[in-house]
Amino acid sequence: MKLPRLFFALAASTALRLAAADSHPIVPLWSNGAPGSEARMNEPEKIVGNSVSNIHHPSLMVFLPEKDQATGCAVIVSPGGGHKNLSYKNEGLDIAKWLADHGIAAFILKYRLGLDDANPPGQPQPYKFDVEGTADGQRAVRLVRSRAAEWGVNPNAIGMIGFSAGGEIVGQVMMHPDLGKPDAADPLDRMSAKLNFQGLIYPGKSALIKPVKDSPPAFLACGFKDRQDISEGLAQVYLLFKQAGVPTDFHVYAGAGHGFGAREIGKSPPGAWVDSFRAFLVDQKFIPAGR
Repeated sequence: MKLPRLFFALAASTALRLAAADSHPIVPLWSNGAPGSEARMNEPEKIVGNSVSNIHHPSLMVFLPEKDQATGCAVIVSPGGGHKNLSYKNEGLDIAKWLADHGIAAFILKYRLGLDDANPPGQPQPYKFDVEGTADGQRAVRLVRSRAAEWGVNPNAIGMIGFSAGGEIVGQVMMHPDLGKPDAADPLDRMSAKLNFQGLIYPGKSALIKPVKDSPPAFLACGFKDRQDISEGLAQVYLLFKQAGVPTDFHVYAGAGHGFGAREIGKSPPGAWVDSFRAFLVDQKFIPAGR
């Protein structure tokens, strides 16, 4: 009875690895290891089913649209997973594929994981989302911007979309729009990490998200049946964006709970969020109308 389960687990793990074929290269955020993680950069990631953990060498997986369909818009996808793992298929691979199929360059972010200040000593992932996770998100923006010409991306149309814990990463990057240091030794550190737009999909710890007047336009979505701190919390975040004068789309799906990600695309009303997100990008002129 255990053999079929093992077979399917191995098949799922293999599928995640095969997604890194030539057509979807994996690009490290730091070629010589992320600051503070250099000694562990060669540790293998742990893949269980459709989730990934033990990430010490953060990276981007690249999904580029066909050239005749490319809009020039780019989205860095930040999967959730409670900072313990990444929901790499439902909130990563499937999202990136949908975006690329609709003319949007997509980059799945594997960021370093950990349990904020409550993380017990000795855990294999001793990182904090608002320190290393934020640094990984900022670096991802810089990396995409630095290779915009190569990847067919408009450097002024680069955003992030995050799910659950991944939304916390996006919120942190939004609140820390590091514009780069012209005299930095690392050329990438001279690039701006400021987002041009953002998507917060049922983000965790929404109370930490504090937009200001010059925050990038935002797309917000959650389920009515999600936890109260998420559904009501995101409503409060919307009001903060409104008060700050930041253009914002806000969608609440009555029949949805937490974690719908790509699972409901084409199947139910919550699955329509991807079309609404694309319409938001058209409305904010990051995608040409009619594309």
